[in-house]
Amino acid sequence: MATLRLGSVAPDFSAETTAGAIKFHEYIGDSWAVLFSHPADFTPVCTTELGEVARLAPDFAKRNVKVLGLSTNDLTDHEKWVDDINRVNEVDVQFPIIADKERKVAVLYDMLDSFEHDPSNVVNGIPFTVRSVFIIDPAKKIRLILTYPASCGRNFDEILRAIDSLQLSDKHPIATPANWLPGEDVIVHVSVPTDKARETFPEVTEALPYLRFAKVPEDK
Repeated sequence: MATLRLGSVAPDFSAETTAGAIKFHEYIGDSWAVLFSHPADFTPVCTTELGEVARLAPDFAKRNVKVLGLSTNDLTDHEKWVDDINRVNEVDVQFPIIADKERKVAVLYDMLDSFEHDPSNVVNGIPFTVRSVFIIDPAKKIRLILTYPASCGRNFDEILRAIDSLQLSDKHPIATPANWLPGEDVIVHVSVPTDKARETFPEVTEALPYLRFAKVPEDK
């Protein structure tokens, strides 16, 4: 199994999901994608996470992002679990959840935990998936990887923020500073000379020769 790194092509796969059979690359199409895994169905933290993703569905759609969950139970369990998620979170889960009972996708994406890493996430010798997150662009390249332990629920506002940063850096020669939020100043990419930056950006402030802040140009 090749090590997945930023810039790697996300491995393609076929899977059964709560929304029917999919081929992953076809499912992504011309969109961005977030693939995120869960240790198991009917687990408390995951129930809140899936509810939050359902609640944020319009925010993902606005960014042209398709979301795809994964858990190592079968479709029957998934359907029952979705009922719980909808009821407790007062949402309507519409995005697909992969039924990865054989752990094929979990192995492909190196999502499985180990006793050495977290004994609580291995039951009867069977490892569960960790809380992995892969952000994948329309070229099917992995752009961000996050891995949370089983005990720590994910911050999906941060995942949206990271998507905003990635999409903005694809449009402009910029990076985003610590704790950046959309609408705030960005950092001019180090490859862009300051005089060129002043032609490109509406306002440039040079804090250090290698640290230049700028306003984001308005879309034409």
